[in-house]
Amino acid sequence: MATAPDTVRMYTLLDAAGRPYRAMAPGTLGGHRRARIYGRLDCPSALRALARGGYRRDRVFFADEATALAAGYRPYAVCLPARYTRWKANRETTEPC
Repeated sequence: MATAPDTVRMYTLLDAAGRPYRAMAPGTLGGHRRARIYGRLDCPSALRALARGGYRRDRVFFADEATALAAGYRPYAVCLPARYTRWKANRETTEPC
């Protein structure tokens, strides 16, 4: 009896420049390409949008928060309120008048 070849599950993540790449480990954060936001994979708002059938084509994944920020995404206020508050405060203090 022949055995099936071992298949390795690959995931598509975005790098710090926003370019997709293949990884063996899944991302730890999900995001929305058009809104340029990222959040938890269990974010209730994202899960509702996915259940309604929307959002799937714009869904992206990141290995970590540093990569999401470097790619130009911001924390999602719904599921990451403290991180969003810090991001917003930092942005307001570094923007030119």
